[in-house]
Amino acid sequence: MKQFLQYVLASIVGFVIVSIFTFIMFFVMLGALMASSGEQPKVDDNSVLKISLSGTLVDQAPAENPITALLGNNGATTTQGLDQLIDAIKVAKENDQVKGIYLEGGALQSDFASNEELRRALLDFKKSKKWIIAYADSYSQGTYYIASVADRVLLNPSGMLDWHGIAQQTTFYTGLMEKLGIKAQVFKVGTFKSAVEPFTLKQMSEANRLQMSELIGGLWKDMCTTVGASRQLSPDSLNSYADRYLALTDAKDYKQLKLVDDLVYIDQVRALLQQRAGGEMKLVTPNTLSALMQQEGDDQIAVYYASGNIVDLAGTGVLMGGDNEIVGEKVVSDLDKLAKDKHVKAVVLRINSGGGSAYASEQMWRAVQLLKQKKPVVVSMGGVAASGGYYMACGAQRIFADPTTITGSIGIFAMIPEASELLTQKLGLNFDVVKTNRASDFGGRALRIDELGGAALQKHVNHGYALFLKRVADGRSAAGRRMSINEVDNIGQGRVWTGRKALQIGLVDQLGSLNEAITYAAKLAKTQDYYISNYPNNPSWLDNLKSSTDTDSYMERKLRTALGEYYEPLQMLHQVGQHNYMQARLPFSINFK
Repeated sequence: MKQFLQYVLASIVGFVIVSIFTFIMFFVMLGALMASSGEQPKVDDNSVLKISLSGTLVDQAPAENPITALLGNNGATTTQGLDQLIDAIKVAKENDQVKGIYLEGGALQSDFASNEELRRALLDFKKSKKWIIAYADSYSQGTYYIASVADRVLLNPSGMLDWHGIAQQTTFYTGLMEKLGIKAQVFKVGTFKSAVEPFTLKQMSEANRLQMSELIGGLWKDMCTTVGASRQLSPDSLNSYADRYLALTDAKDYKQLKLVDDLVYIDQVRALLQQRAGGEMKLVTPNTLSALMQQEGDDQIAVYYASGNIVDLAGTGVLMGGDNEIVGEKVVSDLDKLAKDKHVKAVVLRINSGGGSAYASEQMWRAVQLLKQKKPVVVSMGGVAASGGYYMACGAQRIFADPTTITGSIGIFAMIPEASELLTQKLGLNFDVVKTNRASDFGGRALRIDELGGAALQKHVNHGYALFLKRVADGRSAAGRRMSINEVDNIGQGRVWTGRKALQIGLVDQLGSLNEAITYAAKLAKTQDYYISNYPNNPSWLDNLKSSTDTDSYMERKLRTALGEYYEPLQMLHQVGQHNYMQARLPFSINFK
């Protein structure tokens, strides 16, 4: 027994010693890695920039995490920043050690405008006379749109290329709600304000069908035109290909249709890259090259990123309280700091939002006006800048959008679920109340709003819409567009537009990328000697690590994955349940197939 206890004790002591040693070595290696990360990266001759068209593409690159790098995963194929990719492409264009770009196709979660900006950056790179080669085992439609810019588009002999057009599919919950005994009490302004339709109708209204048909038709026309120009195919040919279920055809048909240049295996691609590089080829990552981007100058141009649902309070833009939200009070505070910062000579707002809280949108509009009194404010629209997102933008001195940006949706609505049938008849609950005034229990317990309460809420919504129209008319007129409230109403009514169409009707001033918006902001600030700073500051890797292990954030990611397209409507009901009735948002889920 004594010998057994000695053996157990020795094992415990050994385990503790090994654990302590491992713990110390981990942090020693982590410290060394963090120290080396601050060094200027070196780019060898015959380098090739590798861009993986997979994972998720966002406007602003997330902070690097040295722990994931230590474990051999830099997260490049998980979440990538459009800003970092474009910086890397710029460096690759000018750096003599970089001989070309290798695009590795896959499945990329992104929006049309982000894909378009990345594609334009690649087109600009080709002015250097350097080459671009694209290869994939399978191309999704979005990645093929980007990869089509390459000098050589290559595909695995057993690979797949998806080219099918654009569809917008909406799920309607009205029938389910009827079975459950729930009704949506809706108060809105705008013939085209269709965000509430999934809770009130069983199919698209004619107005919504019209706007969605024109929207996706415009996006698809742009895609066919740009891809056709690169592949020397007519838009009509590409449009006809989309009717042929190309994802199910044999790979050799893609070559015959001139969608790809050759069918090769990965070893042949490596040999081709080696040959094109002209020596011992080395692949470099976008974060390596973007770190070489020169930031010199005396003046600062601030780029403020605003992405996600617009909310009044942090944590209400998602079900569990995670990321992807624009918190009104935080944006107001941040813009106030930028207004007071003497080093900041101009501000570019990069907006990627389908809207949300009407109240928060109004507060941020006011913050933009105060900021504009101190220094130039320019807006760059990303994939979506609509409804509350457009409310933020409309007061800027100039608005830039991509041709495929989704914008407009000038309208307001309020929705309160009414579940009296579910609660009383199906669940057997009874309610009684004692109150001092008629409105004391307004909106409580998901019960029916009386006639007087409904009239008051509709009047409140009408006032919100009238204010929205005035904000747009005043902002557009101040920017030189001269629009009356009636003219805004004619193109408002909740209707969504592409960036190209928005330029024609006066909602935006210029089609262009974020970089073009920055150049224009510097021009307004009368400076040529400037550097760019991004706001709000990215959280540190330690904060990101804490966030990744936070229970709410973990559950949020799991919910998004599990619910898929059903996450957004549930999130919307979650906000409404928090008495955030007044909403200025897009049709709640633009789900392009």
